Amino acid sequence: MDVTLHLAQDPEADELLGRSPLAALVGMLLDQQVPMEWAFKGPRTIADRLGADDLDAHEITAQDPETFAALLSEKPAVHRYPGSMAKRIHQLCQYLVEHYDGRAELVWKGVDDGRELLRRLQELPGFGKQKAQIFLALLGKQLGVRPEGWREAAGAYGEPESFRSVADITGPESLTKVRAHKQEMKAAAKAAKATRK
Repeated sequence: MDVTLHLAQDPEADELLGRSPLAALVGMLLDQQVPMEWAFKGPRTIADRLGADDLDAHEITAQDPETFAALLSEKPAVHRYPGSMAKRIHQLCQYLVEHYDGRAELVWKGVDDGRELLRRLQELPGFGKQKAQIFLALLGKQLGVRPEGWREAAGAYGEPESFRSVADITGPESLTKVRAHKQEMKAAAKAAKATRK
């Protein structure tokens, strides 16, 4: 894995995401309740604060949970909820250590069926179906991981140029399109909720 991603809109953060499977997974985990760029800049910030060039699941698992939470809480915080996200990252790394020898890429390496890959992603702590489908679409669209049936397993996120998620962000223009789509979805959900009342 060594590609250029544009999810954080920050060269150093994006460089790490493009070469580090664990950083990409952690960025995806952080991508909720904060702007996408903030979430995907998180792995670089964590690595810098650990004094490392990359994230290491064994190293994070060995961290004292409170110390790790404090590291994520330093200003600027890695997430709006640094304490709970530190716990989730810790759980994700622990799962990877227990099931994949700490190597995030083994979640998808050698998997030849899209549904199997989706199942594996959904087993990761913090990854529900939607987050797993978005990450599967990111793997297929930008990271060259394309097992048989990956687009179908990723659902609508797997559609070419759908601009529904981070899987379609390749620069500022596509980021604007994804943001517009998300705003449309929020407005539609709000309208639907108002009609039910």
